[in-house]
Amino acid sequence: MALSLRICSSPLICKATLTSANNKGSNHHTQDAAFIRRAADLADMSAGRTSPHPNFGCVIVTSAGKVSGEGYLYAQGTSPAEVQAVVTAGENCRGATAYLNMEPGDCHGDYTAVSALVQAGIRRVVIGIRHPLRHLRGTAIRGLRSQGIEVNVLGEDLQSKVLEDARKSCLLVNAPLIHRACSRVPFSVLKYAMTLDGKIAATSGHAAWISSKLSRTRVFELRGKSDAVIVGGNTVRRDDPRLTARHGGGHTPTRIVMTQSLDLPEKANLWDVSEVSTIVITQRGARKSFQKYLASKGVEVVEFDMLNPREVMEYFHDRGYLSILWECGGTLAASAISSGVIHKVVAFVAPKIIGGRNAPSPVGDLGMVEMTQALNVIDVCYEQIGPDMLISGFLQPIPDLLPVIPSEDATFAIDPTVNPYESDIIFFYKTWDPYGSFSNFSPHPIRMAIGNGDYATWLSVEHYYQAHKFKGVDNPLSRDCIEKIRASKSPEEAARIGRSMQRQHPDLVRGDWENVKIEVMYTALKCKFSMYPYLKSMLLSTVGSVLVEASPHDLFWGGGREGEGLNYLGRLLMHLRSEFLGESSASDQSFVTLQ
Repeated sequence: MALSLRICSSPLICKATLTSANNKGSNHHTQDAAFIRRAADLADMSAGRTSPHPNFGCVIVTSAGKVSGEGYLYAQGTSPAEVQAVVTAGENCRGATAYLNMEPGDCHGDYTAVSALVQAGIRRVVIGIRHPLRHLRGTAIRGLRSQGIEVNVLGEDLQSKVLEDARKSCLLVNAPLIHRACSRVPFSVLKYAMTLDGKIAATSGHAAWISSKLSRTRVFELRGKSDAVIVGGNTVRRDDPRLTARHGGGHTPTRIVMTQSLDLPEKANLWDVSEVSTIVITQRGARKSFQKYLASKGVEVVEFDMLNPREVMEYFHDRGYLSILWECGGTLAASAISSGVIHKVVAFVAPKIIGGRNAPSPVGDLGMVEMTQALNVIDVCYEQIGPDMLISGFLQPIPDLLPVIPSEDATFAIDPTVNPYESDIIFFYKTWDPYGSFSNFSPHPIRMAIGNGDYATWLSVEHYYQAHKFKGVDNPLSRDCIEKIRASKSPEEAARIGRSMQRQHPDLVRGDWENVKIEVMYTALKCKFSMYPYLKSMLLSTVGSVLVEASPHDLFWGGGREGEGLNYLGRLLMHLRSEFLGESSASDQSFVTLQ
């Protein structure tokens, strides 16, 4: 009672008052930290569902501290986490706080996530980290604040030890995207299982099984959250792995084999690409006859002048890969570590001793002769999995984006004569890029006429394109495939189904597909850019520039690694741009002119 009547009349009372206020602030921070961690946990549930895409989670909490709504983003093109949480919370959104592990990234002129929070009556938004991609960073935060919503960003507006720990969980759940924003290599994890005496196989090379079944299940989970799994030639020859996720559906990572000599067996599980693709990376000119053999099996072969892990990772960065799991032997592991492309290590240690002077170890020679040269693993975690111990940690810390974030009060001079889209060549590829809306994977549903005044809605151009591979084929399986593609939750999932069915059952693909696929794509693109005025304006703003889909591996729709691709997607967009501008009678022009 005395505290309310006597303000700062005594040093003791002043101290008590401040302690009370600090405790109140500390309690708020503890609550904020707990709900931010929950948002990060939700975001992690989407990892590997459909890859690649950022991981978003949202938790809505009432003023009484009760969770009333949650959601996470399944994949790009699906309902945003914020929308899901708002729908679940309903009227409880009024005056509530929304906790987001990461700033929303509305990169296609679609502000659904921000609008959902505003319209629901959310009073306050707490954000774990800003969006890692520079062209999106701060956009949603400014949009929310402009609508009178209080926005607190951890590490900026809110700072404390407990909040910093929560913020780390937000960095971790989107580490692959953060690394993409800060470097030119994917986020790479080296995983291995070893005995207590540090061996990954017996002297004979036999390695099945070092770890327990529970540990192997965890490995399947790691694979399912990765865009690709890498092994070396020795692993293929010795173990004949499948490298599947084995989780009963969802995302399955691409299998990558790195081999300088291409000395690989003709029969291997990895050459079966009916369910998941395999890419072999080798040195230019290696065993050309075997390269043709692999190509006949549907295996993609990519040649490099010098097989250096960093160059290979830069290549897969350009292909849009965010995260890669290395399950290679010690020689390749040492080369990858020396090249600086390994960011995290995950080691399963089994309570077994096998001995053997020549038994292989998980990491080969790194050229170190003194213990002071040893690489330190940071942020180490320990977890017991059955009889095994899982030890994980980072060789390189996750980059912190805070230093490059400008002050909210900063002002920028804008030159109105400069067109932000002005460039001699404009590259586009992944949907998160500045011109990502040009991709047929962008989350823009299209509504197409199907005759008799009826219309069908496709969640993306990719949905429409993949389904039309099977259109008109008199086979129940073809019709079933079309419906599966239409019902796919994301463009990536639609592409996976369409490509897999084409590989497994080429007889289900329409006979004229190679002749009509350009027209099918153009029809869908025209519908998309006609339906969305801001996309049409964006396309028209590129007048005078050459549009190139920057796919380094798709030599038909993309431009290729060194410009050797046909770039049909870019050419179709430029053709559509001309039609919109009325510069040619493109609507009557034959598609033969594009070929």
